[in-house]
Amino acid sequence: MKFRIFAIAALMVGGFVYATSVAKWSPRELLSRVSGGAIVSTGGPLWSGPAVTNGAGLSSDEVNNVEIYKMAHPATVFITSTTLKQDFFLQVYPSKSTGSGFTINERGQILTNFHVVNGSQELTVTTSDKKNYRATVLDKDPDNDLALIQVDTKGVKLPSLKLGDSDKVQIGQKVLAIGNPFGLEGTLTTGIVSSLGRSIGDENGRTLDGMIQTDASINPGNSGGPLLDSQGNAIGINTAIYGPNGSIGIGFAMPINRAREMLDAFSSGRKYAPPVLGVEVLPIGGDLAQELGYPADGGLLVTKVRRGSAAAIAGIKGGNRSVILGRYEILIGGDMLFQINGKRAEDGNSIPRALRGKRAGDSVEIELIRDGRKIKVQATLQAATEERL
Repeated sequence: MKFRIFAIAALMVGGFVYATSVAKWSPRELLSRVSGGAIVSTGGPLWSGPAVTNGAGLSSDEVNNVEIYKMAHPATVFITSTTLKQDFFLQVYPSKSTGSGFTINERGQILTNFHVVNGSQELTVTTSDKKNYRATVLDKDPDNDLALIQVDTKGVKLPSLKLGDSDKVQIGQKVLAIGNPFGLEGTLTTGIVSSLGRSIGDENGRTLDGMIQTDASINPGNSGGPLLDSQGNAIGINTAIYGPNGSIGIGFAMPINRAREMLDAFSSGRKYAPPVLGVEVLPIGGDLAQELGYPADGGLLVTKVRRGSAAAIAGIKGGNRSVILGRYEILIGGDMLFQINGKRAEDGNSIPRALRGKRAGDSVEIELIRDGRKIKVQATLQAATEERL
C-alpha cells in the first residue's frame, strides 16, 4: 500500500517537472486547460512591463534637487515663537506661532523674518536632528522684515548655507524653497523666479520693496526659510504669499543682499538702522506712462510719501487722485522718479540699490518729472525706526 502511494506521488512529480521544464508548459496554461472549472485563461499577464523591475533613473534636474536638499535641509531650522496674550477674562496665556530660518555660520547665527520673532517672549529653534535651542534676537530690520537670531550651541558646529548674490537673479531661473509649512518640517518645493522688484504690503502697513516673486510653493510656516538657486546658495528669504489661505503659485522672498547690509552693520558693531527715502512707488512705462502724462521711457511713479520722511522734506509729491488699474486701485498725479544718483530708476529694486552702502544723514540726488518738467532735488536720508514705520 505504501509503495503504491509512493509510486503515484513520484509519477505526479515527474509529470509536473516534465510539463514545466521539458514541454515548457506554464502553470497558467495547465490551469487554463482544466475543464468545467472557474479558472479561465486571460490570454496574457495581468500587468505590463519588464519581468524584472528596476529603479527609475533620476534626471540631471532631479539629481540637482536631491543634492541641494541634502545640503540645505540640515541648515534649515524650525522656529517656535511664544507670546503672552490675554483672554476675555483678562487671564494671561501663552500663544505659539511657527516659522523657519537658516543658519549662516557654524556659530549658530540664523537669518529669519522679523515677523516670525516680533513680540516673542521666548524663541525656540529646532534643528533637523530634532535638537532644541533657546534663541535670542541679535539684530532686526523691520522695514525689510529681517531678523538675526542666535542660539547657544555649546560648542556644537551647525551646518550653514552660503549667501548668494540676489542682484544677479534672473526671471526664469530655477529656485528651491525649504521650510516648515503648516509645521511640516523639512518641506522642499521647486519653481522659477516669476518676477523681480515687486512691492507688497505687510500686515503692519509697511511696504516691502524689491521682492523676488516665485511660483515655488510657499505657505504659512515657510516664512524665514531660504530661497535657493541651483547651486544651493541662499538668494532670498521666503517672506510672504499672495492670499491668506495658502499658496496659489505667487510667493515673495526678500533678496538676500538686503540682509547682507544688516549683517555687515552687526559685524562692525553698529546698530543696524537702514536709511529710508520714505516713498511708495509703482514702476510704469510705455503706453501707460504716456496715458498718465509721463514720458514713454517711464520710471517710478510716486504713489505715497510718508509724512516727515526724507522724501517729504525734499519736496517730493505723491499721488492726489485714485484710478483703477486692472484689479488694483492706485494713486496717480504724483512725481515720477527718473534717476537716483545718476542711475535710471526703472524697477522696484532701483531705490534699494541706490541706498545700498549709505547711512542715515547721507544725501542722494534725485531727478524727477513733474508736470512734464525735469526737476532735481537733494534728499537727506533718515534712519528707519519701528515707530515711524
